[in-house]
Amino acid sequence: MRNAVLMMGIACLMGCGTSMKLAVPDAFKQQATMQHVDGARGNKMSFANISTSKITRGVHVSYPGWGGRAFFLQNLILNKYGIQKNETVEKEKARFRYTITDGKNTLEVYANEKQVTKKLEYQLIKETGYFSSFEQLQHYQYIFSAIIGTGNMPGRNNWELMMTNIYDREAEHDPNPFAYAKQEDNGLATNGKDTIYINPLSIRKTELSNGKTGKLPFKLLSGYELSNSDGVVAIVDMIDRNVWFYNELEPMEKLNISAIATAMFARKVHDAKW
Repeated sequence: MRNAVLMMGIACLMGCGTSMKLAVPDAFKQQATMQHVDGARGNKMSFANISTSKITRGVHVSYPGWGGRAFFLQNLILNKYGIQKNETVEKEKARFRYTITDGKNTLEVYANEKQVTKKLEYQLIKETGYFSSFEQLQHYQYIFSAIIGTGNMPGRNNWELMMTNIYDREAEHDPNPFAYAKQEDNGLATNGKDTIYINPLSIRKTELSNGKTGKLPFKLLSGYELSNSDGVVAIVDMIDRNVWFYNELEPMEKLNISAIATAMFARKVHDAKW
């Protein structure tokens, strides 16, 4: 239902002349170059002088309603009032690998995605229809990890990429019965010496048809900001499938960031639906 409401909201805004675009800060735009990623979220990507091999994917496995607890004693009471309570556990995982090159150097990317969702479901026993059941999120965990291998390049260490998104109702003491799993995962990539921090960007800031920026009444994942100790080095636009690179990056730094960006575009479990 939530996704349907959001899509209806997007359609209304588009009809009112709103262009759904990630609002890249002007200060960064003046020091950066945008590259459109051809084939983003497909099985092969390219932009400027950088390209990937064909992405080899493992089996994408999904277990809807896998496992979960049965509340036998509680249901002895709840059933008298026509209610059945159950717990469901949904699991999903995928993996992929590919190489990426700038024509001089080549990196190898090996990535894994895992997602677990636990929900309580309350079902009206004698009723059917859309409002006959209610699901309450209890736990959500998403983990995306990747090794970016430098092969035999001397003096170059492998990069490790990790992004997570975790919600736990019990640990957070969340009283909201309508809590949902947000798409805003974040993380970092490091080679043991240098670190790139990855933070989600919201579509709440967008561009209007008159060129001005505005705010939406809801929040949608639109991209990621990549930064190090010196500041922002890149912005990944998930809507238009672009990457903004800081102009002062060295070729090897740009290739490392390109590996991170393409890995995020290649994901299948965590899909922003743009």
